[in-house]
Amino acid sequence: MTDQPAITVDGHAIPLLGFGTWNLTPEVARTMVAEALRIGYRHIDTAWIYRNEAAVGDGIRDAIAAGHVARDDIWLTTKIWVAHFDRDGLLAQARESAASLGFTPDLLLLHWPKKEPTFAETLGALNEAKDQGLTRTIGLSNFPSAEFREAQALSKAKLVTNQVEYHPWLKLSKLIETAKALGSSITAWSPLAQGAVADDPTLTEIGKAHGKTPGQVTLRWLIQQNVIAIPRTSKVHRAEENFDIFDFRLSEEEMDRIHALARPDGRLGDWIDPAFKWDDEWA
Repeated sequence: MTDQPAITVDGHAIPLLGFGTWNLTPEVARTMVAEALRIGYRHIDTAWIYRNEAAVGDGIRDAIAAGHVARDDIWLTTKIWVAHFDRDGLLAQARESAASLGFTPDLLLLHWPKKEPTFAETLGALNEAKDQGLTRTIGLSNFPSAEFREAQALSKAKLVTNQVEYHPWLKLSKLIETAKALGSSITAWSPLAQGAVADDPTLTEIGKAHGKTPGQVTLRWLIQQNVIAIPRTSKVHRAEENFDIFDFRLSEEEMDRIHALARPDGRLGDWIDPAFKWDDEWA
């Protein structure tokens, strides 16, 4: 297996390339998680709301039983759903998720920012979940910079990542800077723009220079920024292709050309509470 780059946050090494399971049925999730671990992925991402945590756990056990991986070599992330942000609800779901997975997750995220209950209550409960051994680390998902800073100010433990949509059509410089300032990281969901990168002429041209696909170029662009990427696929050959990004490097000029693809209307999935506003990257 190729040595994989990782980002170290608060003393924890998080593999920069992960395997996402959003929208995978339990049957497919189990198969694909086991296959991803066989291929060499060492970072698996799921969430309570995906309704596949038990299957993800089964896939991990299948890969362990086949001798492909040891539990200690896997970084496993799940998320607290917004309906469970009160103290008791959060702790109950943290216990449920750990039981469904059959493993203590390495990282537990808040899935989206929410006005009520207060950040103080929710972050307090998230820290309690960590203190109770229901997760090794904690973090956020889909938090703009202002809320990211506020959440960290309220959290005793380091929030080790903020998982947000990020791909070449989006500009994310402000949030990346916020993460750096807080000693945290960014994880990119929908890193391949839900497949749209495949048809982009710039990414195709850069890929040809390296003998790589537009998707491989995009994932390389992300990890060269020290951004964690969690592409999701239901096809084994695609998971293998996505993993084959450790034998080439993009030049600064190529990186800049990809950054230039961002546009103000590039966001694909926006379920943020209207009480919050994404960073204005175009001001």
